[in-house]
Amino acid sequence: MNERMLGYRKIFMDGIWHNNHALVALLGLCPLLAVSNNVVNALGLGIATTFVLVMSNVSISLIRSWITAEIRIPVYVTVIAALVTAVDVIMEVMMPSLHLVLGIFIPLIVTNCIILARAEGFASKNTVDLAFIDGIAIGLGFTLALVFLGGMRELLGNGTLFAQANMLFGSVADNWTIHVLHLDYGVLLAILPPGAFIGLGLMIAATNIIKAKQKKKQQQTISVAITDIGLVTK
Repeated sequence: MNERMLGYRKIFMDGIWHNNHALVALLGLCPLLAVSNNVVNALGLGIATTFVLVMSNVSISLIRSWITAEIRIPVYVTVIAALVTAVDVIMEVMMPSLHLVLGIFIPLIVTNCIILARAEGFASKNTVDLAFIDGIAIGLGFTLALVFLGGMRELLGNGTLFAQANMLFGSVADNWTIHVLHLDYGVLLAILPPGAFIGLGLMIAATNIIKAKQKKKQQQTISVAITDIGLVTK
């Protein structure tokens, strides 16, 4: 594997796991908590955010050499706002039901700290290919966090997954609802705002535990390797 491919892999793994902005930096919490009461809403906003993130990264990387330091933030915001406006119009035309449900949170993608942070911290300093991979990775990491939280809340609250999938995928998804738990009464707290905070807290705790175990395993592997090298040298 050449050096460039290793660089792509590192950027991708950072965005998905090691530096997942939703679970590590805790950015973009407003939409993360507000629309994650089911899988479809979470996936719809995640796809829209990922699109804006990728296109803004690529656009800013392309024009970075012409942007002076004094006007960089207004330029970034203008680019992001134009892309969000396009996404808002497309969703209103192609997915009117989902657009109505997500409401103000589609235009609010403009204020998502993740997008501006990647524009300033990465896209403005790197080539187009790296900016594209970073946008995909960060967007996918954010979307996965959204969908996982939405799935957890929908499952506990209603006992289903992918309810109302037709809002995102059209009439072909009319029968996509998966009834996992047959609940007479779901856990109401799960689909209310406090449930979002509790669910996110559990996700962050689980992520930290897994990372701690991975780090411990790596340290043990390194210790064994050093011991083996010492024995061979002797």
